[in-house]
Amino acid sequence: MSTAFVTGATGLLGSNLVRLLLKQGYQVKALARSREKAHRQFASEKEISALTVIEGDMAQIDQFAAALQGCDVVFHTAAYFRESYRGGRHWAELQAINVDGTRQLIEAAYQAGVRKFIHTSSIAVLDGPRGGLIDETMIRDEADADDYYRSKILSDRAVAEALDRYPDLFACFILPGWMHGPGDLGPTSAGQFTLDYLHGRLPGVPPGTFAFVDARDVAHALIIAAEKGRRGERYLAAGRHVAMRDLMQCYAQVTGIAAPKRAIPPAVLWVVAGFQELSARLMGKSALMGLATVRLMLREADRTRFDHRKSEHDLGLSFRPIHETVADEVTWLRNAERA
Repeated sequence: MSTAFVTGATGLLGSNLVRLLLKQGYQVKALARSREKAHRQFASEKEISALTVIEGDMAQIDQFAAALQGCDVVFHTAAYFRESYRGGRHWAELQAINVDGTRQLIEAAYQAGVRKFIHTSSIAVLDGPRGGLIDETMIRDEADADDYYRSKILSDRAVAEALDRYPDLFACFILPGWMHGPGDLGPTSAGQFTLDYLHGRLPGVPPGTFAFVDARDVAHALIIAAEKGRRGERYLAAGRHVAMRDLMQCYAQVTGIAAPKRAIPPAVLWVVAGFQELSARLMGKSALMGLATVRLMLREADRTRFDHRKSEHDLGLSFRPIHETVADEVTWLRNAERA
């Protein structure tokens, strides 16, 4: 029986990964910033009793480094991302957690005897022409990256440097798209979007396309990468290309709630986002749409078609239908609100 250490274990991806690891017979050490949050995410007695919950924060690796002893593999899913819809600049946090935290984590894992490290990267590290098919070789220039995207590029670089330092270390990279699904306790921007749809807070249809993926499919990709992946390789798990208007129609079919019909022009989006950020700062709440979100939406529009042939060949990766993911996500969020 293998022992896995999972960072970000209470998050959308991490929680689904933990459940899948347990189902497949792994022993799991689950890193969570608080035991209370772990108990909320893994609410059933069966789930929580099967886990070893490790309290700790990616900004302070030394607090939990000893718990890496005896582990066979580290699945690194933790990341700082909330600036995408809270607004403002957050480079200090992005660097501390996504970049420095990753570098310190892989070093601590190696010193603890762990020789397998599966890193959750992002489609953020890739770029390509509008309308083109993007694969793992098309690395984004840092000059074309916002702060979050840059943090993911540098995070990957920290893992690659560890591979250069330690010839006996196995590591590879999984690159997910916009993850949705059940278990979004945070919530992430995906869960926030779903909640906003359910509560009628979306004023219209913004422009843009997305690579939509179920977090459970990404979790599966992480485990298969640990078993079958090749050292140093990137594997796309971006999911399905979808336009926002089509995604909203999927939500309408699943929920029975009519989708907004009015298209929101880009110029209006900038005004709305600016107002939302100002309001969020004054009220201490999350912005429904921040300036960073609008900038990203317009920059990446129609750059969301990804070539999964390597992942399909090496890992046997496939993706469930979008409507199935939306239905499960909606059910989970509604139950969470009633709890």
